[in-house]
Amino acid sequence: MQDQGRSTRKRTGGRLKNVRNSRKDELGRLPTETEVGEPRFRTIDVRGNGTKTRALATNVASVNKGDETVPADIEDVIENDANPNYVRRNIITKGAVIETSEGRARVRSRPGQTGQVTAVLLEE
Repeated sequence: MQDQGRSTRKRTGGRLKNVRNSRKDELGRLPTETEVGEPRFRTIDVRGNGTKTRALATNVASVNKGDETVPADIEDVIENDANPNYVRRNIITKGAVIETSEGRARVRSRPGQTGQVTAVLLEE
């Protein structure tokens, strides 16, 4: 989320002048909306000496079936509490319910942050 900064107005309604310019660490980025499709990734630099691998699109998920974890193909997005429009646009976020080759599963990872989809099979 982008930092909105402090208010530009005083309590009395008068304008406040800028005390300083914005800092690099106050910048935000637009959310990565991971789609269902041919895998595409982007590596970005983060604060400090690290990197993040963002999944722009993916069609593979690691599905947890009890004691074992198996790879599964993502077929469709069934439900997404983050945004109802994400279901129509096939966008995967944490908490989304996806249809996989193993059955319906709920996404437990953040594909826009980690670059991978891990999910837990739902009891039918």
